[in-house]
Amino acid sequence: MSDNAPEISMNPDELYLEEVYTDNKVGTIRRMTPVDANGDADSARPVLFIGSTQMMTPAGPLPLNFELQGSTLGEAAANFGEAANKSLEDTMKELQEMRREQASQIVVPGQGGSQIQMP
Repeated sequence: MSDNAPEISMNPDELYLEEVYTDNKVGTIRRMTPVDANGDADSARPVLFIGSTQMMTPAGPLPLNFELQGSTLGEAAANFGEAANKSLEDTMKELQEMRREQASQIVVPGQGGSQIQMP
């Protein structure tokens, strides 16, 4: 392997059992149950809930992933809409900031772009 390549490995102390739930309409909820290296439940760490959905945009579907608050699946589901809207709002702000940064870049001759040079 190349000396520059990062080492790819999993940490056996940070494993989770993943279960996926859906309403077949809006999105999915992943329940991430912490487990030890033997696959047994690790009660020292909290169960996590991750929501996933997508919004249609003129450029195509925009995937959204976000953490859900709650200690049960029902609580996580009840918080899904609010968390999805917050994730969409944050993503739109990020995209607007990226557009602003792109629009404000100063083009300097000889940097990037075309390699064509005029005499």
